[in-house]
Amino acid sequence: MTALLRRRGWRTAAALLCVAASCGGFGRVEQGIAIDYDAAAGVVTLILESAPGESRYDVLPPVQVRIPEDPRQMGPAPAAGKLLRVGEGELAIFNVREGRIETIPYRLVDKTGNVYPDDARLAREGLPAIDQGRGTVRLYSPKTREILTISVPPQYLALPADTWRFGDEVRYYFKTPGRALRMMNVSRTRLS
Repeated sequence: MTALLRRRGWRTAAALLCVAASCGGFGRVEQGIAIDYDAAAGVVTLILESAPGESRYDVLPPVQVRIPEDPRQMGPAPAAGKLLRVGEGELAIFNVREGRIETIPYRLVDKTGNVYPDDARLAREGLPAIDQGRGTVRLYSPKTREILTISVPPQYLALPADTWRFGDEVRYYFKTPGRALRMMNVSRTRLS
């Protein structure tokens, strides 16, 4: 390669590398939050990350990705949910009916920290839990490892339970859009 650079110049070498990359050598990686998973069809629907590394999932429309044909190229199946983000006093959900991301104001009622995914309270309480009488939703935030009890406007209490559940973060590698060659469930993979 260095001989080529000396003889033909860096532009020729760069052009050769671009041609080699576009001829099918390299693929791309994207990451998103699973809002739906159809195991029978082998398709996961994702809201993609707006910029790599930001953990802000807000790219619309949602994309459907076929899982890898080789089951060894896929980690644990993704759990789906419509909750995308919990911020200070507001949260973002994917509204399926309207096909858009909706921001909902909330008031924090209670917060319990240091709750890990294998904590018995999560299974025992069956989160998310909607309490129509009190006008509250109790949910789990895996990123902050907190159980939150929040008060939301009454019209949101009728939304399905998966509205208040975070979908798993999924990273996938592909060469053809919509067809994953490898897929990793970031939320359920422990890297140590």
